[in-house]
Amino acid sequence: MAEADGTAEFATLLRGLKERSGLSYGVLAKRLHMSTSTLHRYCNGDAVPVDYAPVERLARLCKAGSEELVELHRLWVLADAARRTKPVAAAEERPAVAPAPVPDAEPVPAPGKRRARRTVLLAAAVAVVVAGGAGAFAVHLAGGGSGDGGGRKDGAGATSSVTQGARSADPSGTASPSPGHKHKPSAGPSRSGAPAGAAPGTPSAPAAGEGTGTPLTVATTPYVYEDPCSQHFLIDRPPAEVPPPPLEQDAPNWVGAIGAVASGEQFIKLTVQGTGSDTVVLQDLDVRVMKSGAPLAWNDYSMGVGCGGGVGTKSFGVDLDAPRPVSVPRNGQRDFPYKVSESDPEVFYIKANTKAHDVSWVLELKWSSGTRHGVLKVDDQGRAFRTSADVGRPGYDYPIGAGSWGERAA
Repeated sequence: MAEADGTAEFATLLRGLKERSGLSYGVLAKRLHMSTSTLHRYCNGDAVPVDYAPVERLARLCKAGSEELVELHRLWVLADAARRTKPVAAAEERPAVAPAPVPDAEPVPAPGKRRARRTVLLAAAVAVVVAGGAGAFAVHLAGGGSGDGGGRKDGAGATSSVTQGARSADPSGTASPSPGHKHKPSAGPSRSGAPAGAAPGTPSAPAAGEGTGTPLTVATTPYVYEDPCSQHFLIDRPPAEVPPPPLEQDAPNWVGAIGAVASGEQFIKLTVQGTGSDTVVLQDLDVRVMKSGAPLAWNDYSMGVGCGGGVGTKSFGVDLDAPRPVSVPRNGQRDFPYKVSESDPEVFYIKANTKAHDVSWVLELKWSSGTRHGVLKVDDQGRAFRTSADVGRPGYDYPIGAGSWGERAA
């Protein structure tokens, strides 16, 4: 089972990183703020972390490369999915939910009613398990779409909101109501995703025995530090009112608390996974600008200092200053199409930049599976991503050991 669900491979990669680092379990555990026994269990495959954040911290402490980070995240997704399907493991990781109290005197229902009541109770129990183990995925189904989306929030900052039917982009660069977060795939080669003779976004009827609904999910990490020095935020506050820079996994909460906006560029990670055994073809990744205006006249704050030059991560670049921004492969990234399933996820990095505008934008992932086709809207917890130019703004750094923000040298 471990070989099939990725748990053994995940543990093997963790052990390899640990051994290569030359650090003991005790030293690593102390730096990761966890017990030595817990780290042992992760590396031996006896347990899978509920969250990916400690895994990423361990990998970075052990100097993992970009390819290793991608593979480690892929294996964690598989191992975590397997963990959540095991009742015993789920009970260990999450507190049990107490059953609802039963009335003292309940009339005995007729056989048919008893069966219906059991079905309702079973459905409620499944809902509790799904809600408790949803992890990084949040899905909101809707019949039609609005531009801002309706994804619900969760601790990982991921959304997958769904609407049926695509709408074409407004030539002005702003968006008409969004083509949806997930919709049906096309049977033909049309760029709009619709079969020949059908209106764009018209869903095809599923073939006999084929599933319905959207067969994939996307987990979004809105702020990835390619290195700490590359991540900047614009904040409408003086240095004395800005808290110290956060770790990468804490960036979404930090940004939300002080109203920060990605400065100059934004590096985003998408983890795309099928929800079943059927293969889903990812046809293309489009960019939609929701709003564009003058750059923010705020202060620029760097999340790190003293970083050396690194090797660029494989990613899709987006020039938000272009009249119609598109995603372009960079640093050796292969272009679309891709294929995913529940057992074979894909991780994509998106690097968007602007030097002249304040831009609110979303991504639209075109997919197909059998006779179904659709467009999945990818955003930041139901909100558009937002990136603003930082040219000419006052800059501040937080040197290690300084304890406060200082003005950046020219």
